[in-house]
Amino acid sequence: MRIDLHTHSTASDGTDSPAELVRAARRAGLDVVAITDHDTTAGWAEASAEAERLGLGLVRGIEISCAHRGTSIHLLGYLIDPTHPGLLAELEKTRVSRETRAQRIVERLARDVPITYDEVLAQARDGSTIGRPHIADALVATGIVADRDVAFASYLRDDSPYFVSHYAPHVVEAVRLVREAGGVPVMAHPFAAARGRTVGDEVIEEMAAAGLGGLEVHHRDHSAEAVAHGDALASRLGLLVTGSSDYHGTGKLNQLGERTTPPETLARIRELAGT
Repeated sequence: MRIDLHTHSTASDGTDSPAELVRAARRAGLDVVAITDHDTTAGWAEASAEAERLGLGLVRGIEISCAHRGTSIHLLGYLIDPTHPGLLAELEKTRVSRETRAQRIVERLARDVPITYDEVLAQARDGSTIGRPHIADALVATGIVADRDVAFASYLRDDSPYFVSHYAPHVVEAVRLVREAGGVPVMAHPFAAARGRTVGDEVIEEMAAAGLGGLEVHHRDHSAEAVAHGDALASRLGLLVTGSSDYHGTGKLNQLGERTTPPETLARIRELAGT
């Protein structure tokens, strides 16, 4: 059984609609796929309907933008209750902050490159949370960069002069909220140093004490040394180990099913979920 527990659709910053994402998962030979859009569950209904039609297993999830002392951390939440008031309130604060942030980044970029916020909006589907990936797509569409990876390696880096921060809940509080919402929290790409700053093991230990369920150890942005370290850390803390593609569609190299999660791990996630 082939299981990919980290993918994105046009509900956030992917290029496939939720239904297209499910069809792409089927073509890639997956048996189960998780939809984990950034800070939203808006794609669940469409993905669920298509997964049922195709007979594909679907795990309903989310990727929550969090922080710890200024360091960005992403937390995957599987099988949450999407109506949980506390979680909804945090997601709304993040959504509003991300959109105003995108506008401010574009304002800074426009001083040096020909880009407008309308061009960014044109890259997103209705209901999508506007973020840096949509700015990257606008930079590609206007010919300023070749692809998303180049955009993030230059104009949209965290240490770029165009960078603007946004509201994000503290990662330990986010772990608690996912648990309160009946879900299972798994830290996404925890050792992806090429993306920017990462946190030390002491932060992951604090997250584990708050209810963290697992680490996404097997990810294309992890070196062999990072994978070995993640496996050892998860074993020491009693955490599950997952593997995922972090698929976004076109514009990124990540391919569905390039990293997978064992069936017994998914079974344990389902057992731990309270929804």
